[in-house]
Amino acid sequence: MHFSTSIFLFGLVAASIAAPVSNEKRAAVLSKQAYADFQISDGVAGNALAEVNAKFPIDTSNLANVDPADAQIISDARETAESAETDAFNPAIDAASGAAATALQNGKIKNKVLKLQLEVLDLQIGQAQSGKDNSAKIAAEQKKLNTNIALDKKAAGQASQSVQFAG
Repeated sequence: MHFSTSIFLFGLVAASIAAPVSNEKRAAVLSKQAYADFQISDGVAGNALAEVNAKFPIDTSNLANVDPADAQIISDARETAESAETDAFNPAIDAASGAAATALQNGKIKNKVLKLQLEVLDLQIGQAQSGKDNSAKIAAEQKKLNTNIALDKKAAGQASQSVQFAG
């Protein structure tokens, strides 16, 4: 009996040593940038989500370990994209007409995909790191994101125009 207890304890110790350590934080992968450097509104419509993911390459498989600096950059960029929408895109669209207005509207949709993808990421990171249940907010923002992704895809190939915004 004493022999089997020793083997059991040895096995338990060996298993605990071999277990992967999952509480290590990853190094930051993002850097703070001006809006002009991370905006995705220029070019053509149709691929906004992939453009956002290329600008913000966060590994979504383990959001609990996102570096706090990256989490802050995502939050700040989301706020900046929202300000660009309300303070720059809306007035520019109101002042434009024809093809220019369409290109600006396409740019605004791409900016909304940027803003909403960052909002969803921000909420998911917050939930993963704090344990606070953000699922209702995540679902609401994801629904808005899906709507804007569909609008972007519907306008695929059309010109998309950014706005000047210091954020």
